[in-house]
Parts: sequence; structure tokens; C-alpha cells
Amino acid sequence: MRTDAAHLPAAVWYARAVKSAEVLVVEDEDDVRRLVRVLLERAGHTVVEAANGLEALRRLEAGAPDLVVLDVAMPELDGWQTLERIRDLSEVPVLMLTARAGELDKVRGLRSGADDYVTKPFGRQELLARVEALLRRTSGPPAVRPAYEDAMLRIDYVSREVTVAAPDGGRRVQLTPLEFKLLSAFVRHPNETLSRARLLELVWGDVDGFGGDQVKLYVGYLRRKLGWGPTDGGPLETVRGFGYRYRPPAAAP
Repeated sequence: MRTDAAHLPAAVWYARAVKSAEVLVVEDEDDVRRLVRVLLERAGHTVVEAANGLEALRRLEAGAPDLVVLDVAMPELDGWQTLERIRDLSEVPVLMLTARAGELDKVRGLRSGADDYVTKPFGRQELLARVEALLRRTSGPPAVRPAYEDAMLRIDYVSREVTVAAPDGGRRVQLTPLEFKLLSAFVRHPNETLSRARLLELVWGDVDGFGGDQVKLYVGYLRRKLGWGPTDGGPLETVRGFGYRYRPPAAAP
């Protein structure tokens, strides 16, 4: 009896061809979540479920999955907001489920950090094929980064709390979501000069819809809240003619 892939039953061939993975499925509709779970488990994967974005973030913090399947239309914290928070924590591949097939929605997802998308109602084989393609690109679950810290700054990505070093031990700073994204972009690219165009792409997700003055304005807001003037030796530097650079001080011993 021949045992090459061409003569194996489809389910057996699929199980051999694709590595088993842990997939976090985030979907508020019970029937859709159950369907995705059954499809993935039949393909040999382990599934962890979350019924909303906040539950998904707690699951992600507790253990790093190999892949996230994330619905867009959810109450309270929707898919876009959840994706933003996921990208604060991890580079885990994210497959978006969306009921909208328009090009602008797909572009928005990809620019926001999604790795692929499937439009509802989706074909079962298409969903599995896209999961398989994303898993082939990864070598294991990416590490979860619950916090960033250096000698002057601490960022808790789960609670979104920012603390700046102060003489009395630390000062908590309230940032807007956009200011938080801007600060996160800087600390994720330490010692790298980021142009205004690059910051527009990383933070706003749109190079054409905003101008460089928008970046300058929000860098100013961020500096004032953190207490770092442009010329007082703070870690957020202006590189004239090029952009901005975050130079992290050495971590406290």
C-alpha cells in the first residue's frame, strides 16, 4: 500500500504537513467560535477561547499562543482595539475575521498589524489554509512582553500604565491612546532615528492622511507629559533634518 502524500486521506496528510499549534480564538458569537474551534481541533491544533477582547488579553498574558484568530465586530473592546493591545504585548501572528470585504477594511487591518484576514461567511478550507500559511512562517510562540523598563521609564502594556523616574521614586503619567502608541514606537526602536514618515506609518498607520507637523505636535505633547524637554538631555532626542530617536538609559541596578 502506497503511503505518499498523494495517496493519503486528506485529514491524515493535513495533520502531517502542518505542525500542531495553540490557537487563541477571539469571537463573541458562540456558534462561530464553536465552529472555528471544531475546525482547528480536527486539524490537530489546541484551541483556547475568548469571548471578548479583554478576555483575549488576559489569555495572551497568561500564555503565548502560536496564532490568534480575532473577530473585528465585538462589543466594548472591538477587534481593532484588541489588535492594537495585542501588538503592545506580542508579535504573535493575527488572522482577522471580518464581515466587511471592502478593500479599505482589509488595508486597515494589515496596517494595524494583522497578518491576514478572512471575510465572513468564510469557507472552511480557506480558513484552514490561511491558518496553515501563517503557522508556516513562525518557529514557535512569540514571547509576550508585559512591560518595558529602563532607568527613566516603565511601561506596563497590560494595564497601559506609564511611570517616569522621579526624585520620590516614580511619577505615573496619563497618556492618550495616540501618545501611548507614539511612546511604544520609540521604545520598540531604541537608538534608531525614526523619520516623521516612519512614525506616521507606525503610529497613525497612514503616511498620506497626515502631515509631519502632526508628528511634531504629538512629540511635543509627549515630552511635556513625561517631563523631557527637547534640550535638557532627556532620552527622546531630536535629530535635526532626520526625525527623532529614543536613547534608553541603562537599566537601574
